[in-house]
Amino acid sequence: MDALTQRQDDIMALARQHGRVDVDTLAQQFAVTPQTIRKDLNELCDRKLLNRLHGGAAYPSGVSNYAYEARRLLAADGKRRIGLRAADLIPDNASLILNIGTTTEQVAMSLRRHAGLLVVTNNINAANILREVPSAEVVIAGGVVRHADGGVVGEAAVDFIRQFRVDYAVIGASAIDADGTLLDFDFREVKVAQAIIETARKTILVADAMKFGRTAPVRIGHLEQIDVFITDEPPPPAIAAICNAAGVTLDIATEGQPVQ
Repeated sequence: MDALTQRQDDIMALARQHGRVDVDTLAQQFAVTPQTIRKDLNELCDRKLLNRLHGGAAYPSGVSNYAYEARRLLAADGKRRIGLRAADLIPDNASLILNIGTTTEQVAMSLRRHAGLLVVTNNINAANILREVPSAEVVIAGGVVRHADGGVVGEAAVDFIRQFRVDYAVIGASAIDADGTLLDFDFREVKVAQAIIETARKTILVADAMKFGRTAPVRIGHLEQIDVFITDEPPPPAIAAICNAAGVTLDIATEGQPVQ
């Protein structure tokens, strides 16, 4: 599946911000023909990223989840920058746990240049990314493998994770509520994520800005449990205030920005 174009990525951001977009306004904003915009919207709707409306499209609401391959395309550049920033915070010879998610996969990609890592994961994709690194020891959890995304979930995975005490946990979330609650769609995945947070000396949350405009039904935890939150755009003021009050390091991953 091809990556989104820059214009399609921008259309997704506008749809997230306003709830819906219309063809004529987008055509004027991007200085292209309505036919070009219709083609973009048709492709985004075919990929289940937007819902069709007469004269435009709407951002999905409620508790619907995107297909995993489609999620890889959303905010792809932002996720890449988040991955680089997270990897910069993890030293060589560290132990860490990565959970399921397209953003944590980007962290795994950026960790390939590290030496001497012990990586525990319930993410088959992350394990495949890191297994060819000669100096990395990759340990994968046992349990039920989800067909949709290669995530390993269930009580066996939870019990396995609880055996460890690692330096870092790197976790993602499907949504971040305005009150700082971290949310996901699968209660089995949430149980594993909660165990991961409990086993780590330091927890890094990696989530792109699209997570601020979504909701999901299952509670992982709260921002107060996080040590470092890395995202790709400044969060809403309420989220920034929660981070500040709880002593959470808020790190905005912009292109070329040095690690703070």
